[in-house]
Amino acid sequence: MRRTAIILAGFVILLTLGATAQESRSEISVQGTGFFTKDSDGQGITRTTTNTGGFLFGYRYHLNRWLAAEANYGFDRNTQRYFSGGGLARVQSDVHAATADVVVSLPFAISKFTPYVLGGGGSMVFHPTGNAGGFVAGADTQARGTFLYGAGVNYTLSKHFSLRGEYRGYVYKDADFGLRALNTDSWTHAAQPSAGIVFRF
Repeated sequence: MRRTAIILAGFVILLTLGATAQESRSEISVQGTGFFTKDSDGQGITRTTTNTGGFLFGYRYHLNRWLAAEANYGFDRNTQRYFSGGGLARVQSDVHAATADVVVSLPFAISKFTPYVLGGGGSMVFHPTGNAGGFVAGADTQARGTFLYGAGVNYTLSKHFSLRGEYRGYVYKDADFGLRALNTDSWTHAAQPSAGIVFRF
């Protein structure tokens, strides 16, 4: 997790250094999110996950009018539930998402609306909270690589502020917290709709 944070911090610093005083190329965004994970099963184990909400912080640097690079950090907390012949296990965990992506603004805009699509990847880090009723002995923090895709739209309020509505999809392998008894050996998908505000400078 530290390594991912250092890489993302370096990415943001490099992009910031490239900004020019003549143009507002940088954006910082803060968004509230939903987090909905698709159920999966494999190896005699079925995994379901509670739906939850969280937040997403982002930095976006515009290379030109239609292309931008972006780094984001997201946080959610949910409970993974594993069913098998041996019974039920629950693991409540904090979910940290550290990602980087390329953003392509679509070549048309309607009034103050600017749509875009994005694609990239990063890491999903699952950290057990240890809270009663949501902990399995031996469960450990686990990172999973993820593919990221999405789309959104910005609504311009002023030169420096916009509203943003966005959808992100994450594709990654099920977390098993390092325990063979929780390993479905399956891939899953998490949907993350969000809305928030953007400051451009």
